[in-house]
Amino acid sequence: MERESMEVDVVIVGGGPSGLSAAIRLRQLAEENGQDITVCVLEKGSEVGAHILSGAVLEPRALEELFPDWKERGAPLNTPVAEDRFLLLSEKGATRLPTPPQMNNHGNYIVSLGNVCRWLKEQAEALEVQVFEGFAGAEILYDEDGNVVGIATGDMGIGRDGEQKDGFTPGYELRARYTLFAEGCRGSLTGELFEKFDMRKGHDPQTYAIGIKELWEVDPEKHHPGRVIHTIGWPVDSSTYGGSFLYHLEDNQVAVGYVIGLDYKNPHLSPFDEFQRFKTHPEIRPVFEGGRRVSYGARALNEGGFQSIPDLVCPGGAIIGCAAGFVNVPKIKGSHNAMKTGMLAAEAAFEALTGDEAQPRLDSYPERLKKSWVWDELYRVRNIRPAFRWGLWAGLIYSAIDTYLFRGKAPWTFSHHSDHDA
Repeated sequence: MERESMEVDVVIVGGGPSGLSAAIRLRQLAEENGQDITVCVLEKGSEVGAHILSGAVLEPRALEELFPDWKERGAPLNTPVAEDRFLLLSEKGATRLPTPPQMNNHGNYIVSLGNVCRWLKEQAEALEVQVFEGFAGAEILYDEDGNVVGIATGDMGIGRDGEQKDGFTPGYELRARYTLFAEGCRGSLTGELFEKFDMRKGHDPQTYAIGIKELWEVDPEKHHPGRVIHTIGWPVDSSTYGGSFLYHLEDNQVAVGYVIGLDYKNPHLSPFDEFQRFKTHPEIRPVFEGGRRVSYGARALNEGGFQSIPDLVCPGGAIIGCAAGFVNVPKIKGSHNAMKTGMLAAEAAFEALTGDEAQPRLDSYPERLKKSWVWDELYRVRNIRPAFRWGLWAGLIYSAIDTYLFRGKAPWTFSHHSDHDA
């Protein structure tokens, strides 16, 4: 059976903050300039937001650029941050430390990122973006010259033996002049691009963490809307990069999570078990006693930052958001950078689609990125995460020197090692 296909100008793989922001920005530019540009977003989850691990602190900088009237539009940013706490835990005690400037959340919001994405989907559809939910990109399509020309969804109705069953349905082809890959961390199609076009050559290896998160409904008397708590120290030792967060959202909900860098040295360490142990700490346990766990999940996180940003464009394609790795690790945020990079790629795509000459590559996207606040932000914190390879105390001391003395502009740049080398 032959696959059906559809032609669009731009197809975006992934309905997260980056992919949806790219789609919205592209259609905004099309409407502002009287152009007819067709945009399609492919989302593997059953609905937009289904694969978003909710509960985050959102810096609204990119959102304000995308929709200056986001409040009037009803964006679900309902809980402004009211309080920051940064704690060093020992096994039985907790010492409050000064909040690092990167972790100052004044002006930010505690959100359900899943709800933010659902809202972004509504805005995208109002701009006539086609959003296909429940379909994963399974295959990249190339032309005879090796250029990316779209993606195909997976075949349905394949048995365990690999043979077609009675209800077999072939995948669907979405062909486009440009394909934006917004799969998030460790996307399978993005990984294929890295290998085919050698897009990691000349860049540090990407480094990763595992983040385990739970959403709790707690006793109203223990709930403090807008409170943000981050911890370091116990239960991991000082040679392991790890820490926690507790975000008090609306409706008596608290998002709690634990993140451990995958360069840990102890092969017997279990990040899940360390997280469960963390919740028994005398400072943490009372928050959840009498409460109810609503949901839980885990995901990989990019931690390489500035040094690990790969080549961002290939013939017919571009990589945006966390698929490329724009998380600001000291800030513990990436959604604002993901949104902005999607918007920058959209501007590059619009320029290419409406120009006089066909452009096989969106080379103005990385050029725009280097002139943006995302580039400056990641450059200024580039040395902080790699400094923790020397341990917690050396990392904290260096981070203070880099932040307060050099203000992120030290005349050197530390390199990353692959996590498995540890």
